[in-house]
Amino acid sequence: MKLKTKVTNKLSPKLINFLPVLKAGVDELIEIAKEMEKDNPFLEVKNKKFVTVSNLKNAITDEIEALSVSKKTLYEDLIEQIENSNLFPTEKSKQVAYEILKDISIEGFFEGDEEEIAKKLNVSKEKVEHVRQRFIYLNPPGVGAKDIKECMLFQLYNLQISKEVFNLAKSMINNLENIHKYDDSKYFEEAVKIIKNLKVIPGYEYVKDEEIIPEIIVLNINGELQIRLNDEHYPEINIKECDLKNPFCKRKIKEARSLVDALELRKSTLKKIALMIVEIQYEFFTGGMIRPMKIKDIADELEYAPSTISRAISNKYLLCNRGIVPLKRFFSTALDEEISSNQIKEEIKNLIKKENRQRPYSDDKLTELINKKYNLNLVRRTISKYRDALNIPTSRERKKLYKVSK
Repeated sequence: MKLKTKVTNKLSPKLINFLPVLKAGVDELIEIAKEMEKDNPFLEVKNKKFVTVSNLKNAITDEIEALSVSKKTLYEDLIEQIENSNLFPTEKSKQVAYEILKDISIEGFFEGDEEEIAKKLNVSKEKVEHVRQRFIYLNPPGVGAKDIKECMLFQLYNLQISKEVFNLAKSMINNLENIHKYDDSKYFEEAVKIIKNLKVIPGYEYVKDEEIIPEIIVLNINGELQIRLNDEHYPEINIKECDLKNPFCKRKIKEARSLVDALELRKSTLKKIALMIVEIQYEFFTGGMIRPMKIKDIADELEYAPSTISRAISNKYLLCNRGIVPLKRFFSTALDEEISSNQIKEEIKNLIKKENRQRPYSDDKLTELINKKYNLNLVRRTISKYRDALNIPTSRERKKLYKVSK
């Protein structure tokens, strides 16, 4: 199967102010439109009924597998396991485990700052990481991992397989971008089969249907992949008639039409991205492995700026027969070329310049802030490398220097 699209659409100047529409989650669209309605007497906004996973299941029960929904929440299940497991034998280890739990996303990934947890509980960062690694033995498999690769590795450690297959599968997971370099290995086929059965989103079965509104639905119908855009949640926009000879009226009508254009652009951009994801991730949607993707590759193919693609995948979800997947999980952690290393270094300098001298930013915190601002998925060691290149001391060293400089 080959799904291909090539477009030349670019954001026109009149739509630049509506980039927030592209980045917004589905629940924010009505808020954006309502805010504009307040200042525009010729704009009428009506809210449509949200189409949730529950609605979709009822509508397409013959077309998509029903996703299992746990009676317990992910957090309730993990609390019970932490309390009753011998993995956390001391009160301190339980305290650390509970703090880690606070930073686990609805998808099951750890998104916290280990250094911050260490400071809060007066333990070493190594202690926090040691406790987090014990999540390898908790359910659902892969919970507590920082990204898809680590999620797969967590699951691998629990499998009863030979040392040779384990070592090969581990190397292949760490180097998914070049997995076929291993195809001459004696154990390649066995390792591939194991990797294909590993989860990429550890906690998806715990997600309540009402909590997620997927924007994209990918159906596997008799081996044929079909893409649907879930645009039923978009607000209904009505533009009232008025005298266009009146300058005020003309300006407000133009603003209203620009909102409509922005919403249509949002739909078309997401549809194009969905087509590219399905083309590149065809194996994943048919039961295989997820392949690392770069935002720049999608941007170049669609002739959009990488920042536009970053906005488009932010806070967006895809529903398929393998579960609910955030769009950002399809993309690798590589630094987007549009956002240069020099730009990241400047951001590091600016953040440290404004930091609280009593609590300087750790590298984990810097990573979190930069990822949030630029819609990236950088890892801490990348930020540490840039900080070192700038000859900026660690947070602990900076704190000491701040005290001396008082």
